[in-house]
Amino acid sequence: MASRNETVSRLLPKMSIPEQERDDGLLSQRRPRLLNAFLALATSLILAYALLPRIGSLHAGDVAPRDIIAPESMYLEYRGPDETDLSSRVKRGEVLVEAGHRVSERAAAVIDEIRRREGIGSHSAGFAALTLLILLVFYLFYRDVKRYRPTLVSDTRKIILLAFLLLLTVAVGQFFRVIFTLIAGSFSLENVTVAFALPVSAGAMLVSLLLDFHLALAFSFIVSLLMGLVFPGDSFMPLYYFTGSIMAALHVIRCKKRTAVIRAGALTAVINIIAIIGIDLYRGELLSQGVYDALAGVVSAAITATIVSVMLPFFEAVFDIATDIKLLELMDPNHPLLKNMVYSSPGTYHHSIVIGNLAEAAAEAIGENALLARVGAYYHDIGKAQKPEYFIENQRHDENKHDRLSPSMSSLIIISHVKEGVELARQHKMPKVIVDIIRQHHGNSIITYFYQKAKELQPDNALSEQDFRYPGPRPRTKVAAIVMLADAVEAASRTLTDPSPQRIQGVTSSVITRIFLDDQLSMCDLTLKDLREIAKSFNLILNGIFHHRIEYPGVDLGGPKRRNEHPDKKHPEEAKAGAAGRTGTA
Repeated sequence: MASRNETVSRLLPKMSIPEQERDDGLLSQRRPRLLNAFLALATSLILAYALLPRIGSLHAGDVAPRDIIAPESMYLEYRGPDETDLSSRVKRGEVLVEAGHRVSERAAAVIDEIRRREGIGSHSAGFAALTLLILLVFYLFYRDVKRYRPTLVSDTRKIILLAFLLLLTVAVGQFFRVIFTLIAGSFSLENVTVAFALPVSAGAMLVSLLLDFHLALAFSFIVSLLMGLVFPGDSFMPLYYFTGSIMAALHVIRCKKRTAVIRAGALTAVINIIAIIGIDLYRGELLSQGVYDALAGVVSAAITATIVSVMLPFFEAVFDIATDIKLLELMDPNHPLLKNMVYSSPGTYHHSIVIGNLAEAAAEAIGENALLARVGAYYHDIGKAQKPEYFIENQRHDENKHDRLSPSMSSLIIISHVKEGVELARQHKMPKVIVDIIRQHHGNSIITYFYQKAKELQPDNALSEQDFRYPGPRPRTKVAAIVMLADAVEAASRTLTDPSPQRIQGVTSSVITRIFLDDQLSMCDLTLKDLREIAKSFNLILNGIFHHRIEYPGVDLGGPKRRNEHPDKKHPEEAKAGAAGRTGTA
């Protein structure tokens, strides 16, 4: 066992963790759990207050603090002041007692009946109990998120987004409940019709668009439970809200156009109608209330689609989230950064397009967001547009500016394209996930070519590898790692004189192995199985790019030296495969 461990230690060199990454690791371990707990408590208190019935405990002779209005029609019997049994019919919207007036025997009896139907005892006890129950649901949700997406627990911005969406969904539901209650009173509609019209599914649709469907599933469950408290006498409402929310979230997964929200709203309307038919049929009210309730379900879906269409750009901007819709907009060739790259550094632009093809295929192979991988690849080298002539893909065959520079100066120029790319991305308000890919696509890898050249020129001087390494950090996500691998593999493949499938496969395996042994993938969640699938997808795309072509008779293909015959490209292919920071395609 000891000899095996020694062998592993020799194969996997010990890398010193950069100070920045060490600090980041400590911070990730010290992520403010206290802040998450505070958010959960504050959200629970707000929700408990919003969902608690507004009618408090009032007795005959008490002074009403505000107007007390009957929320629904009812018939009740109560005992009068002389112990006689009395009966009374109450209409929905009837003012039981005005603010500042004393509560009558009849009003007190009606208020007790309302509180009994709402299932609440003491007002303060009800508030505390509701807060406790909501906290319990939040804890279970937290445990699920921690298991499914542990990184989300430490992402304060997204935790705040989830809490805000939950509060917004309940607030919007309560707002429309008040509006629709007033409208229903004018048309003598039942209280349940109002419940069918609330746009509760808007929250789940936004969560699915901004985060992912798994979170939207849990979010739908929580919202359905909470909104079910608004209608305590109707056990079917949580089921109705849950089915509508799931349908809304399902049909915006990986949506590519903003019009997809309208389509999702239409399908949600269909599900709402089906659920309403089942509920009314169970109650025996399909013929009497079915038309009004179905119309309410359509209204709910229409308002949901409208709210999501209006609010989505706001959440994308405020919370810096790149939805698939946003990513598609960034793929537009007329985007200022891409357009500038076409004119100032066409070689880099072509290189980025090829990287996009490789990254997209690899992301699809391991189940990651392929669109994000392609867009991240398009922008990963935008910093080269600042000094395009220093990168080989933009140079003329008879000129190389690095011939007049020292290796250390050349490495500084090559390294600077990462920092300049990050600055350009921030100036154009690119999403953080794209900025992270730009910053991480080289990790803290060494620029092998210039490091070896410096050692040859100064054999007697001790050189520090750190001076020839990118500043990092190493890739933190699978997509960023995929872009790193695609960048290195594509550059190495360009050095092949005879790009046969076997040689392409050999270069791909060599590059991925080198990056793995250089400890560049230890901060992301890529598995060995993922790396095998990524290598297969790279080979497939590269074989298509370097496919065999016939020679055209009578056409002289002689001319300048090919790219891999450039003086700076004369080192062996294996060394080139290890040079992530080569002159032109670093």
